[in-house]
Amino acid sequence: MKSDRQIRNLIITGFSGTGKSVVAWEAARKLDWGFLDTDDAIVRRAGKPIADIFRGDGENKFRQLERAAIKKACRQTRMVIAVGGGAIVDSQNYELLSGTGLIICLEARPETIYERLFREAACNPGTEVRPLLAVDDPLERIRELKASRQPHYARADWTIHTDRLTIGEVAEEVVRAWRLLRPDRSGLAKTGAKGLLRRPDFIATPRDDNDEDIARVVETATERYPVFVGYGLLDKLGRKMKQCGLSGRATIVSDENVFPLYGSRVEGVLRTAGFEVNCFAVPPGEETKSMGSALRIYDFLVEQRVERDDVIVALGGGVVGDLAGFVSATFLRGMSWVQVPTSLVAMVDAAIGGKVGVNHPQGKNLIGAFHQPSLVLADCQTLATLPRRELTSGWAEVIKHGLILDKEFFEFLETNTIKLKRLEPETLALAIARSAGIKAGVVSQDEKEREGKRTLLNYGHTIAHGLEAATQYKRFLHGEAVAIGMMGAAKLSQRLGLLSSEAVERQQSLLHNFGLPTSLEVPIKSGRSNLNLSAATITRAMELDKKVKGKAIHWVLLEDMGKAVVRSDVPQDEVMAVLGELSRS
Repeated sequence: MKSDRQIRNLIITGFSGTGKSVVAWEAARKLDWGFLDTDDAIVRRAGKPIADIFRGDGENKFRQLERAAIKKACRQTRMVIAVGGGAIVDSQNYELLSGTGLIICLEARPETIYERLFREAACNPGTEVRPLLAVDDPLERIRELKASRQPHYARADWTIHTDRLTIGEVAEEVVRAWRLLRPDRSGLAKTGAKGLLRRPDFIATPRDDNDEDIARVVETATERYPVFVGYGLLDKLGRKMKQCGLSGRATIVSDENVFPLYGSRVEGVLRTAGFEVNCFAVPPGEETKSMGSALRIYDFLVEQRVERDDVIVALGGGVVGDLAGFVSATFLRGMSWVQVPTSLVAMVDAAIGGKVGVNHPQGKNLIGAFHQPSLVLADCQTLATLPRRELTSGWAEVIKHGLILDKEFFEFLETNTIKLKRLEPETLALAIARSAGIKAGVVSQDEKEREGKRTLLNYGHTIAHGLEAATQYKRFLHGEAVAIGMMGAAKLSQRLGLLSSEAVERQQSLLHNFGLPTSLEVPIKSGRSNLNLSAATITRAMELDKKVKGKAIHWVLLEDMGKAVVRSDVPQDEVMAVLGELSRS
């Protein structure tokens, strides 16, 4: 988002059937602003319905009229402007709209859109089907057309998923977006050299109160679920689980550090919401993420006569989430589960995406599955009780998201480091929600790491998993290993001519400012050492990692801040040289 951008209007975009016109009108009423529908303006100028324009003059003529209507609309101030579903596909239109207004995209599933459009046509015999949907299989046409436009819709500043919301609720979300993102709101939209922090990934979900939880909907080929980020959310857990259709008995799986802090509170919240509750706590630490721990939980579930329609609640950090998720994926051939992350690394990464599993002595997460949760609920207040080292470790995953996909977010982290380290609520919630939104967006596009997009999330993890396995998961916290691994990946990128030295230094500086390691404290030995931290051991562990395909390590490297690439042709001598650099720096 450009620093000189003037936010004078609200722009409502989205596919046909998402309610753009009626929502824009209602939002304008609530804000006491003007209302303008560019399709109406086109009809007035042409003197005939849009369907007649398409039939008689063709789509190109309609797009010319649309461009002229948008250009005129953008001269207005304090207007809520509804634009056609294909308007922002045109780069000229997008530049005009984004230069003068906050763009809000209304989303809905293809089935919802089909039902809305053709119910409207059935209820109003005079209503014509949209010209681009006048085909034999309109639902399939909706899917195709919507998929082609999705990259353009993703450029919006805010997205609202409308499937289960009323017109009034969607309009309220539009107003809320304006209040959160308007340039004069301190802490949420910073102007200046770094520009405004865009938030295209936060999607509103149905709410039964007036809270300001930030949510993202993860929508994969197999599942759809919300991710909530906010303060005081633990007290809303039972209600939000009910909203997601969960019921029956809830088994809380936690660890012996987290459960004494939050276990009784969560148990009480769930009982108040009507759930029966069981609790099981495991020892803390990476060693717990094992088949032995999974078997102990299985025994407990059998003893408690847990059924497939019951739900598992993972209360804790990444280890608890991975372990509880693995159990939920495999017990009774799969049951529902909920992620309640209490560590930073879990909130922004581990809890989102459905990767669950346990470790094997030869490598991390070698035994596992993809099993999406029904709900992710991150209460930022729980970070206040997180040990300082674990909190610091979590910032590695946050920084990673900016490095691989969002340069603007990386700059936001550079600008707000002190506030974030102090856990200042507004800035912290925004950073966590943004980071979680990046992860959720990737998972939605590539659920099972088949298309390549999700592979980008492994930036720094190839070396990190090698370091963790080589030290039996006892020396590094995960984020510490990832920070070192990201420095290795950045140095490797520089050696291959992909990344500038300035970018490497900026990455190192930000990691250092958050208190993360950027090198190894003890040198890597060329042979075996008492610490079992030899170059050969690390590379052997890397070769066993899940990111190896066809016996070649797929490295995630950087071409620039916010731009990652995957390479499988990295020379082994360059890898060894980088491991040496990490040891000496």
